[in-house]
Parts: sequence; C-alpha cells; structure tokens
Amino acid sequence: MISAKIITIGDEILIGQIVDTNSTFISKQLINIGVEVKEILSISDEKNSILNALDNSLNKFDIVITTGGLGPTNDDITKEVFCKFFNDKLVHNEDLLVHIENLFKKFVNNPINDLNRAQALVPSQAKLIENKFGTAAGMALTKGKTLFISLPGVPYEMKSMITSSVVPLLNKEFKCPVILKKTLITYGVGESTIAKQLEDFEDTLAKNYKLAYLPNLGRVRLRISCKGDNRKKLEDQLDVYISELYNILGKIIIGFESVNSIESEIGKFLTKSNKTLSTAESFTGGLISSRISSVPGASMYFKGSVVAYNTSVKKNLLELDEKMINNYSVVSPQAANEMACNVKKLLHSDYAISTTGNAGPSKGDSNKDIGLIYISIATPNEIKSYQFNFGDNREKTIKKSVNKALELLFNELLNEQ
Repeated sequence: MISAKIITIGDEILIGQIVDTNSTFISKQLINIGVEVKEILSISDEKNSILNALDNSLNKFDIVITTGGLGPTNDDITKEVFCKFFNDKLVHNEDLLVHIENLFKKFVNNPINDLNRAQALVPSQAKLIENKFGTAAGMALTKGKTLFISLPGVPYEMKSMITSSVVPLLNKEFKCPVILKKTLITYGVGESTIAKQLEDFEDTLAKNYKLAYLPNLGRVRLRISCKGDNRKKLEDQLDVYISELYNILGKIIIGFESVNSIESEIGKFLTKSNKTLSTAESFTGGLISSRISSVPGASMYFKGSVVAYNTSVKKNLLELDEKMINNYSVVSPQAANEMACNVKKLLHSDYAISTTGNAGPSKGDSNKDIGLIYISIATPNEIKSYQFNFGDNREKTIKKSVNKALELLFNELLNEQ
C-alpha cells in the first residue's frame, strides 16, 4: 500500500481563523488513485515546526504533500525551509517569472513588485508544478524513499494543481492498488437501528470490504469500501453488496453521496412531474432554500423563499392571522401551516415547506420550550404539520431541522409517485 501524509502550514489554521478544506480535497483525490492517507498534520508557519514535520515524515511515508507558505510575504517561508531540508539553494527561474508577469498584466491592477518577482526563486533540485491561477509554483523533490510535494494553500489554486499535475505525477511514479468506495445516504432512521438491521449483512462481507457508519443530525451515511488488484472483480462485488443494502434498508436510502443528495433527488421528482416548490423559513434562516438552490437547474422548479425571521414579516408579508398568533403564538402548528399555505399562494408553487420554532438561546416572541420546532409541508392537495424537539443546542436544532424538512418533503414526493 502506498502511504501518504498531508501537512497544512499556517497559523491561521491553528487559531481557527480558517477551516482546513485542503486536506479533505487532497485525501479524496489520493484515495481515488489508490494512495492511502495515513496522517494529516497542521503546523504553524515557523521554521522549526516545518523542519521537524518534514524530518519526522522522511522514509515513514511514500508521499508527503504540504500546502501553504509559498506566498510573497515574510511569513511565507516554506521554500526557505525546503532548501535547508534538502541542502539546496534558491535559483531564478525565468519561465516562472514570465508567467508571474503575465498574470499581473491580465488580472492585477497594481504593478508587479520585488516581492512578487521573488516568487520566481525556487529550489534548484525541484521539479516545478505549474500553477495556472497563481504566482506560487508547486515543487516536487525526493529525499530518501519519500517524495515531497509542496503546493500553495489557496484552495482553488491547489485543487487545479492536484488534478492536472500531481495526480498524473503520482500515477507515473507509483504502482498503486485499486481502492473503491461508495457512500449511500439514508434519512430518518438512527445509526443503531440501521446497524441492527445490517448485522447479518456485515457478517457476510469479504475480508477486503469494510462498512462504516457516518451519522450526522438526522441522516446516516453508509460507506462501503474495498481494496485489491482487480478493479473489475472489486466493482462487481461492490455492486452486489450495494444491491443487498437497498434490499435490506429500502426507502430510507435516498441515493449516493455527491451524486444523489436529497435536494437533488427532490429536484428530479419536481422536474419529472413538472411541479414547483417554495419555502417560508423562520429559525432556519434560509438554509433550506440554500440547499435547494445549490442544485444546478433548480430555477426550473424552485420559485423562491420568504425568510420570515421576525414576527412582523410573518404578519405583513406572509399575512399570518393576528388572532391565530394571539391564540397559538408564532411557534405552533397553526403558524407553520399558515406560513406554508401562504407562501405557496404568494409564489404560485405546487409544494411548500415552512419552519417555525425556538432554536434558542432565548425564546423570542413565543414562550414555547427551547428546541421545539414545527415543520409544515404543503402539497397540491393537503397540508401536514410535524412537531419535533431537538434539544437546547441551537446549531444542532437548526441543522437537524433543515435535514428533517427535506426528508419530509422527499417522503411526500415518494408517496405521490
């Protein structure tokens, strides 16, 4: 098995100023070509930290990929540290300078300065990796049994370099085994219940196949993975196992991760039936509509959303009945039903989702319990209201409510097929 380590460099990661998304992307790309990521490390942009990380990785991993520290400012010291680690020196690369100058001419209003020109200085031993979208070239150097690759930390630059240059380089340098994985998404049933249903299935899995459970606020992802040398045999057996999972779990599976998100499946149903959807959201603050509109082509079926966070918007825009509010409050099944019906009418849609509730930490305009929420689904023929209490953690309540609302609409669409 070819092993890899990912090192992300930057104080901004360690202090929580940014989220490390680079490691996630790189890991997915490496596993797709049969490289197993054994370790991920985030370190400060300090010379000894970087040196120690490189030294501790030498000959322990086949591949080490670093991101960050290749910019033009004084705190970008990765090239300097690489030179010390590889007993090398920086040399001027004329082709790289021309590339940097061309980028400035095309995309940057400010004139190029000496700091930008200095990015054309690279370790003499390095094989350069082209950065089509930035001024910091990537570097590949070998020491002992380890291939070290340094890439810029800017995500869109790094992603392009990984897919266009690094993956082909690794395929050329290493003979990797076949690693396959498929992830199914389930909604509405807890991890322990699913695990109980799959006990016999897991007992029949071949030794080189593995099933993992990944629960997340109302949904559980089931990842089945395998490794071996014969891709065709692995794929055929994987398909058999996937079919068995569908037979056992039935309708709680909504599709494959990254291919069949629940919002994309909703879009398929609505498009096929030539129906439309709108949303009226209170405490979810537009997160449902964001998920729905993230699907390419959503404008074909998604009419829009009213984010009625404040009671006055519920009254004035969604025209909730004042007497109803006084009798039941804005956190009630009556309010949720009116929100769904009225946004459906307002935006001329066939279906509508509404949410109202107390996500916390305070109770707002209602005295109902923190965590109590209502979701209504309006269809062409009826309206249904659902009550849940997801506890007093605000973030959990909101995220779980978004997932639950999409699940309820999805089930309603399934039942009407």
